[in-house]
Amino acid sequence: MFATLSDRLADTFKNLRGKGRLSEADIDATAREIRIALLEADVALPVVKEFVGAVKERARSEEVSGALNPAQQIIKIVHEELVTILGGETRRLRYAKSGPTVIMLAGLQGAGKTTLAAKLALWLKEQDKTPMLVAADLQRPNAVQQLQVNGERAGVPVFAPSPGNGTGDPVEVARASIEEARRKLHDVVIIDTAGRLGVDQTLMQQAADIRDAVQPDEVLFVVDAMIGQDAVTTAQAFLDGVGFDGVVLTKLDGDARGGAALSIRSITGKPVMFASSGEKMTDFDTFHPDRMASRILDMGDMLTLIEQAEKAFDSEQSMKAAEKLATKGGFTLEDFLQQMMQIRKLGSMTKIMGMLPGMGQFRDQLENFDEREIDRIQAIIQSMTPAERENPKIIDGSRRARIAKGSGRQVSDVNQLVDRFFEARKMMESMARGGGVPGMPGMPGMPGLGGGKRGGAKQPAKGKKGKKRVSGNPAKAAQQKAAERATAAEKAGNPFGNPDGAEVDYEKAAEQLNLPKDFSQFLK
Repeated sequence: MFATLSDRLADTFKNLRGKGRLSEADIDATAREIRIALLEADVALPVVKEFVGAVKERARSEEVSGALNPAQQIIKIVHEELVTILGGETRRLRYAKSGPTVIMLAGLQGAGKTTLAAKLALWLKEQDKTPMLVAADLQRPNAVQQLQVNGERAGVPVFAPSPGNGTGDPVEVARASIEEARRKLHDVVIIDTAGRLGVDQTLMQQAADIRDAVQPDEVLFVVDAMIGQDAVTTAQAFLDGVGFDGVVLTKLDGDARGGAALSIRSITGKPVMFASSGEKMTDFDTFHPDRMASRILDMGDMLTLIEQAEKAFDSEQSMKAAEKLATKGGFTLEDFLQQMMQIRKLGSMTKIMGMLPGMGQFRDQLENFDEREIDRIQAIIQSMTPAERENPKIIDGSRRARIAKGSGRQVSDVNQLVDRFFEARKMMESMARGGGVPGMPGMPGMPGLGGGKRGGAKQPAKGKKGKKRVSGNPAKAAQQKAAERATAAEKAGNPFGNPDGAEVDYEKAAEQLNLPKDFSQFLK
């Protein structure tokens, strides 16, 4: 969603690189570019003025003027200000101290309330809650049936005593749902209310009547993130007419410019609590302002990626795969396929890759990525015999032709898969044994920094008394020190520079490998 804004900000920051100090002209030019980027993203004008003013004020302060790298400091300031206008801290749901927690959804027709109600119910179910959906939208045609279908997909019961389609009293349905929840021991009630094509008095009054009847613990305003600044106008009207506690953004995977997400919090003072970013029931999660700000600035979202991986990956299966990797040739095509299937559970590969830092520069390639590639790999591997999956080296020309025919692919596709598997296995086995990543300069055991005697890397020259001579060139001296640390680490059998055999500092390791600190969870 924030592709245009991310690209404009990235171009703005590029112009600051290499500057030792920022002049007034540099600050004004940067502020002007940020203002244009935000306006193009359809951010409300008052929010743009406040944001740019805060950035300019902090940019002129001592924290930047005395910094060694002003460009990075400006990015830090913009990130912090983005977090502020997005809401600061993550807002969590408030649960009732006794009785069922009542959550009421409100918003315009077409915002995606009914689908979002089921997504929220599934999310709560994964939090060990027992939610119940309530069909209180009795006016839109087939709204009750749609909620029942979505509830079945989410595995959550739906309370629907009235058929809808213009008949029934939504206030009575909402009131009766509380007693039903108590009777069947549901601890959360999610009420789906009717929407309109525009803000009108009838909508406001009906929503207010339902609110008064059930006294909800949370009233969530559901807004389509693709309608831009109009989302702010609608949200303000609902806030004045009915009132709400938080905002839920839908369709964050669309091609909109994202102004709604950046404007609603500042204009209404109510936090964005959840975000829906796809059509699947699982494309829904808590809205984290700091993580969204990082995505906008192409810093990635490693914490969300790690959380998704923890949910999707089978730890026991992963441990078995790790043990096989420690044995040369122990990792088979069957294991490879299982790992691919686990990756698929994470969702779209485009979304997964988009959470990695610096992937904004590959946006075109990601958008053109064919999600069916895993299906093709699966078809090829499953067309092999158990013996071929166990030992791919026996796959000769005739076997490859048979596998290609059985999977509906070309022989070249089979060749490519087998070759890629051997390369991937070699790399993973090297990493499992602490030998670094083959082909990556600067990693232990490879040409470049830390290459040691392998790959023809030159050894540091020694002085007369056998001591290593340190170059007078600061860059070369730093390179020599890095090589010495990596060589010592390699001798100790680990890539993280702790030759004493002490416990690995994974955060330090991530830093040495130029990875985000959050990536230390993966290194563990």
